[in-house]
Amino acid sequence: MTHSLWTIILAAGRGSRLASSTGGKCKQFLHHEGHPLYWRSVLTMSAIPELAGVVLVFPAHELDRCRAELENLKNIGDPGVRILAVSGGDMRQDSVRLGLAALPRDCERVLVHDSARPFFSAALVHTLLAGLTDEACGVIPAIAVTDTVKQVENDLVLATPPRETLRAAQTPQLFPTALLRRVHEQALAEGWAVTDDAGMIERAGFAVRVVPGETANLKITTPEDLRVLATPAPLPVPCTGFGYDVHAYGGNRPMVLGGMPIAGAPFIKAHSDGDVLLHALCDAILGCLGLGDIGEHFPDSDDKFENISSAILLSEVMDKARSQGLVITHVDLTVIAQTPRLAPHKTAIRGNVARLLELSDLQVNVKATTEEHLGFTGRKEGIKAVAVVTGARTPA
Repeated sequence: MTHSLWTIILAAGRGSRLASSTGGKCKQFLHHEGHPLYWRSVLTMSAIPELAGVVLVFPAHELDRCRAELENLKNIGDPGVRILAVSGGDMRQDSVRLGLAALPRDCERVLVHDSARPFFSAALVHTLLAGLTDEACGVIPAIAVTDTVKQVENDLVLATPPRETLRAAQTPQLFPTALLRRVHEQALAEGWAVTDDAGMIERAGFAVRVVPGETANLKITTPEDLRVLATPAPLPVPCTGFGYDVHAYGGNRPMVLGGMPIAGAPFIKAHSDGDVLLHALCDAILGCLGLGDIGEHFPDSDDKFENISSAILLSEVMDKARSQGLVITHVDLTVIAQTPRLAPHKTAIRGNVARLLELSDLQVNVKATTEEHLGFTGRKEGIKAVAVVTGARTPA
């Protein structure tokens, strides 16, 4: 999507619960790996290709100092996006409203994030972006509640909500900008008090989608949470994976490439659905992980993979990737075939692969070529594909 995307990072809190442990310093200004804590969120957000800019909301009395600090940080390493700094208000929702007022008119989507959650990943943001559709007026990350929760009044239990229906909400949260502005104006006029923007959207009667959050995306709240700042975070390790796959023509599987059916194309010989492009992609991701190839994980001798959608196989490979801390940054795909002509299908394939990987279209490239009537592809006997995946793994 090309719609303008900005993020508001809230760094205007007083951090009173931590004051005794930080010497009175607000937690968003504590240093981690040589930078103020809020700057880590800026750097993570700046890795999102669609992001146009960041609005940082600081305490009013700290604004001048923070602006000078930002200039120094940008000189050390410019994140490559516009950065604005504004003063916040007394309550969180006041700070969000003031941040919204600083956004440019062409901003159509906005991420709202608490700087006290500095350890979210760029992959989480991509998941949020993929989840904002016409059916949902907001998308939030959340994790399952593992403890039994009690509703209590005057030290007596009133109710025990079913744990399986409960989720602990996180940030960043994503919304259409115009809607969030309108709801904040309504909240101001009617005196609402909410703890997050999703609660405000819900109260106004709009649907909010929940996507899986990240356990590492903890909020620095108590003195015990400060321990994580004293432990150096492992550095991501760059990696590259290469995948290659071939399928013959003349079978009984209709051609599917990148999860998209190709009408009028030759049929494929295959055990699964024969999506040569997704098979090469799976191999490239497995290459990043050092986990062999697709045949080892989904052997064609196993009946349960008979005619299985390759999108399902890719989903399982992506589960392995996430569990091993792999963040994919770019995918380059090439289909080699004399027939069919793939130029009309490349845009749809690119968009679908990006959706399956929870990436933006800008992070996926799809090419098609022939081998000038040479070899088995030139004789129209089959099709092949190659994939190159680049990314970074964070050691466990």
